[in-house]
Amino acid sequence: MQRESGEGPEPGEPIIVQYFKYSGDLHWRHDMVLLGEDEHGIWLGGPAGTTIQRGREPAKQWPSPFVQLIAPARWWTLFFNGDYSDDYRIYVDVIAPAAWPTGTRVEMVDLDLDVVLRHDRSVQLLDEDEFLVHARDFAYPDWLVDRARATAAELMLAVEAGEEPFGVAGERWLRLVQ
Repeated sequence: MQRESGEGPEPGEPIIVQYFKYSGDLHWRHDMVLLGEDEHGIWLGGPAGTTIQRGREPAKQWPSPFVQLIAPARWWTLFFNGDYSDDYRIYVDVIAPAAWPTGTRVEMVDLDLDVVLRHDRSVQLLDEDEFLVHARDFAYPDWLVDRARATAAELMLAVEAGEEPFGVAGERWLRLVQ
């Protein structure tokens, strides 16, 4: 596994995914399971009913299966959604690169911008307004603003072109949680 400890859990073991905002505030938390690793990174699974929590709001169960890719040293994390009732087939969060403080917990800072692939195959950049507000209110340094924007622009092209891992790479992992 691509974690600093060099050792980690086996497939099927629980992993906590914790997002923060740049301000340090809690953002999203997902209770997932380790599926495995490939050339793209570490894949985590969330079957239907996976517990998710936004900030300090009450936890809830997500109704459909999904998988998440934690790609080492990347400024994004990728979700493949399994239920077509959700608006997005693919959802990519622009983040500061993920860190593994323990073998069973991964943390990242959400940088607001998101790139999505809808079920009609259209690609869209989301939350630009939130990004501008947080860049001002949380005092994002200029280099971070530039990096987040550049990452979002690269993601738009890669998702639209279906470049891996934004093509079909997540499908085999998604089958493990459906």
